[in-house]
Amino acid sequence: MDCYKVSRSDPLSGEVEISGAKNAVLPVMAATLLAPGVSRIRNVPNLKDVRTMADVLRVVGARVSFSGDEMSVDATDVSHFEAPYELVVTMRASIYVLGPLLARFGTARVSLPGGCAWGPRPVDLHIWGMEQLGAEVTVAHGYIEAKCRPGERLKGAEIHFPISSVGATANVVMAAVLAEGTTVLNNAAVEPEIDNLCEYLVSMGAKIEGIGSRTLRIEGVETLRPGDGVTIPDRIEAGTFLCAAAITRGRVRCLKTEPKHLMEVIRAFVRMNYQVDYGEDWIELDARSAEPRPVKIVTQPYPGFPTDMQAQFLALLATIPGNSVVQETIYADRFKHVPELDRLGATIQLQGDTAFVEGGAKLTAATVMASDLRASAALVLAGLVAEGTTKVTRIYHMDRGYERFEQKLSALGGRIERASDGE
Repeated sequence: MDCYKVSRSDPLSGEVEISGAKNAVLPVMAATLLAPGVSRIRNVPNLKDVRTMADVLRVVGARVSFSGDEMSVDATDVSHFEAPYELVVTMRASIYVLGPLLARFGTARVSLPGGCAWGPRPVDLHIWGMEQLGAEVTVAHGYIEAKCRPGERLKGAEIHFPISSVGATANVVMAAVLAEGTTVLNNAAVEPEIDNLCEYLVSMGAKIEGIGSRTLRIEGVETLRPGDGVTIPDRIEAGTFLCAAAITRGRVRCLKTEPKHLMEVIRAFVRMNYQVDYGEDWIELDARSAEPRPVKIVTQPYPGFPTDMQAQFLALLATIPGNSVVQETIYADRFKHVPELDRLGATIQLQGDTAFVEGGAKLTAATVMASDLRASAALVLAGLVAEGTTKVTRIYHMDRGYERFEQKLSALGGRIERASDGE
């Protein structure tokens, strides 16, 4: 098993190109199952999760190929409607095939998902959404089994999500585009990844109104055509590299990104007294002469501060003199990185859903264990400023969501290398 060895680094400097967004491309890959023929997706990141989803598509009968950052999916011969435990348990996003298979073929059997080790993140809303569209759903022996009534398609319905859920919104939208009649989704998620999915579905011939709003109106169609679209930039990858610039007191410009997707993160940096500039497709953070201030951050659904940036900001705040507060309102259990940051010398106290940071600590190297994808990034960031060489284990989490991370970080001046865990 691989690990990272991260040593105290000089201030990072330079430019880094941001890859396509993992959380955007995975539902789009599932959406290709909605139509026979060859669909294409561009700006696809080379990630473990992408390869896992490709294997899920192959298991159900699709043919998947890659050429550079372009993916082709031929869903003509899909004939097996089960996503097995062996694949789904490694990645929660595999549940995205539930809606497309059910909508196109009238049946689907999908293992209950796995993924990062924090939660709970139940799939109740996915199941409930399919039931609202008329499906008969049972959960037995670790599988979700959904069927349309014999001889019928899914039926359009008015659905009000009790909480804003990105995953459930994506799955229900994919099911509704082939449902009979009109579906109205109220309190739909408005994350950029949902917009990206809806725009891809429109390229397939879906009829969706209200993209970008909390109310989506979907007129079901009988058939769809293959899609062709571009994956949006990964806003969390961009935010992570901006944090790397801030924590090392450097200057980094993120290229091929979308500033409007990161406005709340940018505002947080500005409140902390960092200089942030941005243009149409770039963001730059300059921390070389900054005197950073502590801050309070509350994670919220988009367009609020993203939960996927919470861990990275905790690492940064641990190094800033003064008392900061981070409240996690999305996933109450998403603080497993805190004890590991404390091992490096951070002083963070947890009380319920809130982390209280006594900043300004001098970090020192230690062996730490990554508990999930974003925790991995936070520990690497801390390692960049810790005295000595920090060993970050279980970095397979990192491979799920950051493309060529160590190469990109090294190009900016970060001292990081991948090694065998036994070395």
